[in-house]
Amino acid sequence: MTDNMPQKPSSYWQDSANLENYPPLTANIDVDVTIVGGGITGITTAYLLVKSGLKVAILEASTLFNGTTGHTTAKITAQHGLIYDELIQHMGIERAKQYYEANQNALDYVRNIVKQLGISCDLTTEDAIMYAVSDQYERKIETEYRAYEKLGIPSEFVNDIALPFDVKGAIVMKEQGQFHPLTYLKSLVAEIIRGGGTIYEQTTAVDIDTTTDKPTVITRDQHRVTSKYVISCSHFPFYDGKGFYFTRLHAERSYVLGITSKTEFPGGMYYSADSPTRSIRYTPVDGEKLILVSGDGHKTGQGTSTYKHYKALEDYSEQVLGINEIKYRWSAQDLYTLDNVPYVGSITSKSPNVLVATGYRKWGMSNGTAAAHLLHDIVLEKENPYRELYNPSRFYADPSIKTFLMQNLDVAGHLIEGKFDSQEKAIEDIGKDEAAIIRVNGQRAGCYRDMDGHVQLVDTTCTHMGCEVEWNSGDRSWDCPCHGSRFATDGEVLEGPATKPLPQIEL
Repeated sequence: MTDNMPQKPSSYWQDSANLENYPPLTANIDVDVTIVGGGITGITTAYLLVKSGLKVAILEASTLFNGTTGHTTAKITAQHGLIYDELIQHMGIERAKQYYEANQNALDYVRNIVKQLGISCDLTTEDAIMYAVSDQYERKIETEYRAYEKLGIPSEFVNDIALPFDVKGAIVMKEQGQFHPLTYLKSLVAEIIRGGGTIYEQTTAVDIDTTTDKPTVITRDQHRVTSKYVISCSHFPFYDGKGFYFTRLHAERSYVLGITSKTEFPGGMYYSADSPTRSIRYTPVDGEKLILVSGDGHKTGQGTSTYKHYKALEDYSEQVLGINEIKYRWSAQDLYTLDNVPYVGSITSKSPNVLVATGYRKWGMSNGTAAAHLLHDIVLEKENPYRELYNPSRFYADPSIKTFLMQNLDVAGHLIEGKFDSQEKAIEDIGKDEAAIIRVNGQRAGCYRDMDGHVQLVDTTCTHMGCEVEWNSGDRSWDCPCHGSRFATDGEVLEGPATKPLPQIEL
């Protein structure tokens, strides 16, 4: 780590939200709807259903907002990178327009709820600005702007932006939003509890019994929650239902620095079309602007030393704004579908009462809110204009076939590679706060030595589908390159689809 970089990852949102804790599930219960996952989708869906008079239980494997929602950049916008021309080409103008409308409606909903409930969550209206610095991406955003015009998206094309560097061009989507996601969601949680909803933390859902009319969620501790509907909002679906989601989703990580800058930040939300992407926004903290600089995404478990991604953001921040202090650093993970539109709806046609919401492609604040409204309408058997757009069973041959083949060849390659890689390090070679793959009695093992010198050894075979995990130096975790499961140094699950920890190895 550089002297300027915080030693441990820490999210500003979690650090400043003063969250309450909730007990684990300790008995079998019956409710109207079971929601698995305590992020923005699960909480918003629960809020909507409780307001509609239903009895709802939320099961969270860790603590509320400990996953992607607690590590987001928290832009609420319908500008999701270079997406609209792609959607027009693959799905047609009507579906592309629906995608924009669903996400813009989500922003409007957040604004209305903040006003209605009097929520203090630093919600501000900002223009979303996507820019290009290379000739190649100038052509791409010009094409994207033509897509905006076809869809009637309020926007303009400009040749300059307020940041202190030259651009080839930029698209401005007017009057989008940013907020503190956890103080917003805390208020929804209070309303859920007030309306009779229940929340159980440290409660890992591992399976669903679908042999009766009412699906029953089974937890790791063998407690059962029976309900008319089960909704999986757990990032990667904890239950597949033969929907083969592990072949249709891939996980990517991205990185965030929270800095104070030497240059006054002009406001607005910025996103570079060029690769590697960069995102910049601010949030008010104690009378000054904490600027969130993010990007440098890669497939989970397949990047270079993850610390290098933080360093790349540090170098970029210094170049563009000048750094006074790096106050926070953290990373986030999200899932991509085959066609870049989320899967929201019945997990399979054979399990209509088991619903799923996943694949937000790092734009979960708007997509997750839109998904919650669709899930609410499915449960209440209401019409929703976006049902087919998000239908998990949809299939567009272009680009889905190509993406499917590339994705699963990549998984197969990592599955095989991990079984045959050679390791040279011994336990005594590993310093404090370092980790490496070693051999213990001929078995591949992950070895981490903590700051006190104690060694933790885990079996490196992912408990999801048998790929071999790799060390994530930036975030101190064991990450699976196949489907994105992440494990703590002691083997406990940090992110699914895995539900079982890595077995510990005794010397």
